[in-house]
Amino acid sequence: MDKVALTAAGLYVIVLLRAGGTFALGWLAGAGARRGRLAERISTPKFRRAERAIQRWGAPVVAVSFLTVGFQTAANFLAGSMHMPLPRYLPALFVGGAAWALAYATVGIGALQLLGRLFAEQPAIGAGAVAALLLVVGGALVYRRRRAATANGDAVPDES
Repeated sequence: MDKVALTAAGLYVIVLLRAGGTFALGWLAGAGARRGRLAERISTPKFRRAERAIQRWGAPVVAVSFLTVGFQTAANFLAGSMHMPLPRYLPALFVGGAAWALAYATVGIGALQLLGRLFAEQPAIGAGAVAALLLVVGGALVYRRRRAATANGDAVPDES
């Protein structure tokens, strides 16, 4: 078995367990909400219509959510909390999880091979590429935090 297939298989098992677990936690949270203080709020006709729509049409959203960053967990939790039927959820989980595992395995292995070749042939360029990647990721994180702080009104005005 080659590296990509082995990596994809491992990632597939991980995503099935993680997303399935998130769905199960959502299911339990939804069941608890139906018996707790939120029971009145989630028994309105508008909420029931939304719940039926998610139960019926949510599977494609769950499947596509695996190709996004940051929405996958929310989609699986929501599908669980809205009690999407398993015959609709499981195919979405299997298809979306397979797409996610293949994408990450091929891109991940390819990136690691490229970096390995770069370090072997041109160590300085390889180190520069890693440093540039870390700077981009760090800059993106700082930008997002500042933007979130500004949106929340937490930003301190610049006193220059």
